[in-house]
Amino acid sequence: MNYVELLKSFMTTFAPSGYEKNMAYLFKSEMEKTADSVVLDRMGNVIAEYKGTDANAPVVMAFAHLDQLGFIVRKIEKDGYIQVDRLGGIPEKVLPGLNICILTTDGSLVPGVIGNKSHHASSAEDKYKVDLITSLFVDIGASNSEEVRNLGIEIGCPVTYMPYFQQLNNNYISGTSVDNRGGLTALAVAGELLSKKRPASTTYIVGTVWEEFNLRGAMVAARSIKPDITISLDVALTGDTNDLNNRYEVACGDGPVLNLYSFHGRGTLNGTIPHEGLVKLVRKVAFEEGIPLQHFASQGILTDSAYVQLEGKGTAAVELGFPARYTHTPVEVANTDDIYRLGQLLAGIIKNIDSNFNLNRY
Repeated sequence: MNYVELLKSFMTTFAPSGYEKNMAYLFKSEMEKTADSVVLDRMGNVIAEYKGTDANAPVVMAFAHLDQLGFIVRKIEKDGYIQVDRLGGIPEKVLPGLNICILTTDGSLVPGVIGNKSHHASSAEDKYKVDLITSLFVDIGASNSEEVRNLGIEIGCPVTYMPYFQQLNNNYISGTSVDNRGGLTALAVAGELLSKKRPASTTYIVGTVWEEFNLRGAMVAARSIKPDITISLDVALTGDTNDLNNRYEVACGDGPVLNLYSFHGRGTLNGTIPHEGLVKLVRKVAFEEGIPLQHFASQGILTDSAYVQLEGKGTAAVELGFPARYTHTPVEVANTDDIYRLGQLLAGIIKNIDSNFNLNRY
């Protein structure tokens, strides 16, 4: 597997929340190379099954989300400009002057830009102000609303950052939707390793929908799988840039990340405190396999693990991740070594789970 090329293909695929179809079929095609079976459920989750060798071992669900941040067309102006609303946690300060693309009703992509008031005509106050998305507009080069609609653009059409992948120095990459196409790539790496040496536990590797929208897509997959153990893969914030070096210890290039505490706290009282037995297992596997392991804890972050852990009788849950800079922008940065080692770590953890694993929290 050329996992960097796989990551590139994932990152340059248009798949905002609710419109994951292209990414779902791409991920499904990749998992079919190694899994015993792969299905799409009604919600659009991709579920790949790897049969275990012990029917008494816990069932494992490892997952990462298929979707990316985006926008939705809210209004088409008479003069051909387009207004959009956020689909997920888009940072408004990065929007002016941004390249975007719109998915039309016939399935084609139309490029555009988010306009920015000309610098020469901006007041001193305007130059340092963050414009709300409600005051911004998309320019696709249309002269009127009829031209826009003739292209197949209607209210409700999804929009994303223009897909982008850039190879940087020292195994670093930059582009759109590193969150969470890096997690999907790590899942593919783990699937390849599991196919070569079967674990005791029957394992489901899942690409989930709707994480950036409402975090609920993974819940539906869990209801059909009925896992005993759930392992979420997502980005981990780094402290290796000048703006965050006094807040976090995680650094790109220093290995995968064990998330020991996540709590949203912005009107959403939910988060994940990991299962103690899984924390010990993660550390044990990382040590024995020589995989560097970083630790992370923070408020203001929420993943679909917070909801999946509450399914059924409750699951033994843990969140793993790979370091990423500039999250939710069009230029997210990660190190591909971290992503590959995350896949190795995940496979090692699953191979060390057997019927003796204690699912209770204590």
